[in-house]
Amino acid sequence: MNGSLCGSLLVATALGVCTLPASAQDSRQIKEPVAPPICTLVAAELNDAQISLQQAAAPDTGRLQAAIDKCASGQAVRLVASAKNTAFLSGALRLKPGVSLLIDGGVTLYGSRLPADFDRGAGSCGSNDEKGRGCFPLILMEKSAHAGIYGDGVIDGQGGQKMLGASESWWELARRAQREDKHQNVPRMIEIQQSEDIALHRIWLKNSANFHVTMTRTDGLTAWGIHIDTPADARNTDGFDPVSSRNITLTRSYIRTGDDNVAIKAGNQGLTENISITDNHFYSGHGMSIGSETNGGVRNILVRNLSIDGATSGLRIKSDVSRGGLVDQVRYEQICIRNSKAPLDFDSFYGKRAQGSSIPQYQNISLDKVFVLTPGKLIFRGFDAAHAMQLKAKTLRLHSGSTVTSQFAILDADDSDLSPKVTLQPASETISTDACTDAFAAYPDRDAIKRRPQLTAVQAEHYAMEKVLGYAGLPGKEASDPWNPLATPVPAADKVNADYVVSQSRKADGVRVFSRLQDAFNRVIADTQQIPQARQRMYIRIEPGVYEGLAYLPETAVPVTVTGSGIDTTRLRSAPEAAMTGEQFAALYDSTFQNAPAAVMAMYDSIRRRPVIGTFGTPVLWVKSHGFQMRDITVENSYNRDGAAYQPGCKGAGCEGDGIYAKMNMVHHQALALMMDGTDKAQFEQVHLLGLQDTLYMRAGPDGKTARHFFYRSLIEGDVDFIFGDATAYFLESEIRSVGTRTGSYAVAPSTNLMSAYGFVFNRSRFTSDHSLNARAGRFHLARQWFHNQRCTPYDRVPIAGYRCVIGSVNQFNNPEGSITRATLETVGKMVVMNSEIGPHIHPLTPWSDWNKRGTLPYRPAQTSIAGYFSNLRAAGIDPVRDLGYREPLPEGVILGEFQNTAGDLQARSATENKEKP
Repeated sequence: MNGSLCGSLLVATALGVCTLPASAQDSRQIKEPVAPPICTLVAAELNDAQISLQQAAAPDTGRLQAAIDKCASGQAVRLVASAKNTAFLSGALRLKPGVSLLIDGGVTLYGSRLPADFDRGAGSCGSNDEKGRGCFPLILMEKSAHAGIYGDGVIDGQGGQKMLGASESWWELARRAQREDKHQNVPRMIEIQQSEDIALHRIWLKNSANFHVTMTRTDGLTAWGIHIDTPADARNTDGFDPVSSRNITLTRSYIRTGDDNVAIKAGNQGLTENISITDNHFYSGHGMSIGSETNGGVRNILVRNLSIDGATSGLRIKSDVSRGGLVDQVRYEQICIRNSKAPLDFDSFYGKRAQGSSIPQYQNISLDKVFVLTPGKLIFRGFDAAHAMQLKAKTLRLHSGSTVTSQFAILDADDSDLSPKVTLQPASETISTDACTDAFAAYPDRDAIKRRPQLTAVQAEHYAMEKVLGYAGLPGKEASDPWNPLATPVPAADKVNADYVVSQSRKADGVRVFSRLQDAFNRVIADTQQIPQARQRMYIRIEPGVYEGLAYLPETAVPVTVTGSGIDTTRLRSAPEAAMTGEQFAALYDSTFQNAPAAVMAMYDSIRRRPVIGTFGTPVLWVKSHGFQMRDITVENSYNRDGAAYQPGCKGAGCEGDGIYAKMNMVHHQALALMMDGTDKAQFEQVHLLGLQDTLYMRAGPDGKTARHFFYRSLIEGDVDFIFGDATAYFLESEIRSVGTRTGSYAVAPSTNLMSAYGFVFNRSRFTSDHSLNARAGRFHLARQWFHNQRCTPYDRVPIAGYRCVIGSVNQFNNPEGSITRATLETVGKMVVMNSEIGPHIHPLTPWSDWNKRGTLPYRPAQTSIAGYFSNLRAAGIDPVRDLGYREPLPEGVILGEFQNTAGDLQARSATENKEKP
């Protein structure tokens, strides 16, 4: 019960999918549910503070129901935040068959306080009478299949808040009904009827007016990682109730409530069978119950790996003659119970005034490794000799302060603190066993689960532009070097007398007018070599057109500014990709670099002489010149962006694909649009950088020396790791757009050195997407920290016999052992996002992703602070002081963080807006 994804009772498949073992009583093969594709996003229009101000009908009921009704079967409606609005307020909703609901983390769906919003038509909702059930539930799923409720968000029934037009809450109404011997008319939270293959995944349910989750005549339901949280004194707020259903699994969940944590029932609608309750934690409530309705028959129940802490009853089977029946084949395995008044409560006389002829019978009840750590009542009451309770106990440990009540109970005991006569044998006052050492867990703090570290206002001040860009030097030794690019904006093309012009309409003269940017670069180098101090800056203007080919700019004596005629009219484009051979590369680009200066040829030769050019051989624009500036230009690596690798010079049929979405079946190779190679004080304004994988690479200088970049009102687009490197970069009022059909995407992959002052900072920017299916599902991430050059991971075990990964002088892995250097460990990857809009394509709880999956060689957990970095080292068995030579006290600081960000990018762009202009 250590909370791990694949615990001791789970089997990890070769694909890394956790499944329940075949011995579970649910007859299905259980896998963690995955949310279906998203049909539409619905944006919150309220905040939490506005919910209590409700005076009339809930405002969101109509638009939520309309979105559900329009959604196709097999898809889901997703509720997302918008700006600072994170709340919905709704009355009764009916999920159309096959349609799911996904609620983002940080978003809450509140149930209305107006009884009329749930009334079934008789006007009785919100009152007590002789019947009850006068209210529709907040969410009804009826005759549905292959659907569910997903997300890390919250559904809050507001059961403790005063009903509108009344002086009492839903719970107070229920308590009054108890006193008056009547039935309350209050809404349940989630009611599932006559359905199959239903999922509840990670959702948080709280404060239901009545039962939280009930399922009736349902075949196949998986509740995985759900949280149910309602006060202990809230009457009739059962957590999870399977009724006359089969093949139900509740796993990895946390439940504290005011009534049964779980109640497995079988009434007049038939048998309940094949139920698995595994790997869960229960707190306040009435325990793990079967009954009280058992007249339909209950069989094949497995309760395994359960902690119960503070429930009035622990393991409980309850029924009576008014609703009794056969309860058969119930297995309790590895159960830890404490602070319970009745830890074991198996009773055939539940109702004190019960009348009838439906006799309860409990048989084949197995208790295996059940530990009761504190004293309480132990009740075993069979109905009569003909309907005696049949129990089997193996390794049953009971506190000596417990009391036993038994009648008509037959016990087959092996290593048990109960005798065959169901009396307490000598037992310890304290139970000393390793079985429950890690069994209990505090109820999760929902906010603590979020991996979204927030900067304080004081910390945020350190990420102002003038500070991030105002220091330079070696990592940890940066000194003041003021640079304010906004004070010296890049001039527009019409505001400066260009030294050189690149044109498709003018005749090239080789002196001032050129047909290719590379030719202009060549002339810049020649001219500045002849007259190094001739100008403080050289200006190149590119006239409208699409310019095919590459452009390399080495270090220059004079900084260079390149301006275009507009991002929509001026484009540099080509399609080199990492899997090209050097020979293929040369066949395409030799002509571009004929007669180029030696410094340019050195760059070109470093690529064309490689067997395979690799990622760093793919930039369309490669710059080494300090102080480089660019404005009003689009740079595109078109590899795979049109559904097939772009072929320079190809025209007509077969040369154009079907857009970015057509690349689903294409091979994904790295392909850079822009590579900034050790360049300091580089400035980009109103620039578009377009690619897919690895669009923009920014590399620090020698030995990690600061290389500063500034992007202003620009767009960078790609599908995975498309902004990466170890340089320092400040993105202001820019858009970072995730595109394509990958199932998972990471916008940024920083590899900043631990000691470097700054990595990538985004301020007043927008993280958007093209609203692909996976983007609409919120499966993407802001960043994963590039684990640069590593060959093995010390951070987790890899399923290789004899596996080891230790500190060494080189990064290498020779199965089963390897080593990793200190320098590689220190490529932590720093990034801060401030005052920006983060679209719903980014996972709302975990925007910072691990580097690859746990259990694989490239794995590293996300590291949000320097303290966390050192903590991870210690967890990996690496002492930062002893093994790596760090001095104490160890440094502190931010690695990943956010400040005052809001949700955004809620409306899908039109097809014409998504399609780039030629």
